[in-house]
Amino acid sequence: MIRLAAVFTVVAGLGLTPAVASMPTSPVPKPRPDAAAEAGLAARPMANRAFQRWIDGFERRARAQGIRQPVLDRAFRGVAYNADVIARDRNQSEFTKQIWEYLDSAVSETRIRNGMAALRDNRRVLSEIEARYGVEAEVVTAVWGLESAYGEFRGSTPIIEALATLAFDGRRGRFFEEQLVAALKIIQSGDVRPEQMTGSWAGAMGHTQFIPTSYLAYAQDFRGDGRRDIWSDDPTDALASTAAYLARFGWTKGQPWGVEVVLPRGFDYSLTGERTKKSPGDWAAMGVRDTTGGRVPNYGRASILLPAGSQGAAFMIFDNFHVIERYNAADAYVIGVGHLSDRIAGGPPIRASWPRSDRNLRSSEKKEMQRLLTRRGFNTQGVDGIIGPNTIQAIRGFQRSVGLVPDGYASYEVLRRLR
Repeated sequence: MIRLAAVFTVVAGLGLTPAVASMPTSPVPKPRPDAAAEAGLAARPMANRAFQRWIDGFERRARAQGIRQPVLDRAFRGVAYNADVIARDRNQSEFTKQIWEYLDSAVSETRIRNGMAALRDNRRVLSEIEARYGVEAEVVTAVWGLESAYGEFRGSTPIIEALATLAFDGRRGRFFEEQLVAALKIIQSGDVRPEQMTGSWAGAMGHTQFIPTSYLAYAQDFRGDGRRDIWSDDPTDALASTAAYLARFGWTKGQPWGVEVVLPRGFDYSLTGERTKKSPGDWAAMGVRDTTGGRVPNYGRASILLPAGSQGAAFMIFDNFHVIERYNAADAYVIGVGHLSDRIAGGPPIRASWPRSDRNLRSSEKKEMQRLLTRRGFNTQGVDGIIGPNTIQAIRGFQRSVGLVPDGYASYEVLRRLR
């Protein structure tokens, strides 16, 4: 989804796994069902009164940005504070799937099979889109598959209500108010009626899940009918909009997002990561080969990515990898889109195995790892729970010191050794 990469910890398709915890029994008796219902009914009018006051103030700000009063009247008719949206926002789990768990779902046999069918059924329009924007039909189809299961799950939450609720809530109020104004501009343009503007609880819309500001900047009226319609059952404008977005950020037709490779024994793992770029020929001179033992063709300068460390798959990634990152910045998502597009095109599965006995670290555990690394003399330059370049470098230093492969991967085994 074109949305919130820097704002949300949740990412499209990654499907954060639910936290499972044993909760102690409360010593306070639970209220009677009728009492609980009465409390909820009492709280709802209070929230709605405060919410209505916020809407009154917001409308003044929206009018100052060019939104006409009749548009505001139509858009906010029947809108109420949506407690379910806030519950979803506040209950995003810190437990994310490991990349192999994510890919098991994102590039499942069902999704591949459905993607091939979606490509076949929409071949004509996807070919036209590819010709106009220079983005391969399989890539656009893969984004469609990960964002909404080829249009099956586009979201049914009223967007104006969701964005207004999130803006009122205030935790990321400025961002969501910007999205709300953009959504009103979309309505004002005549592209969609308020009651048809539905999507995810977080404000992403249509077959390929655009947020309103991205819609305003990149959505396409592919057939020239005067509307950029990403909501209807016809996916044409949504698919064209996705291709236009990727093209705008530099998609190179004919260049892969990445190629699975095999690293030679004794490979210098300090050369992995997106900061180091070499030509495929230079990588080949160091012994890097594709999974058939051949040299990777010269698609341009590339990096070596190890999303699960030395015990998982290795990829030689090219500039198109970073273009997909503009859609969603998570490596797992980019690999998911890229690999799904390869499979839809008839390519092979990933050959390498994954360290499936490993588990993802909680945010608190990542911070603990950073503290322990710094205490051991491998300075992470701060404790923020983000495994960035400084932390990766510190992990490599620690791994060398204890005889582990210095791949910089923040595994549970590294944390266990630090403890």
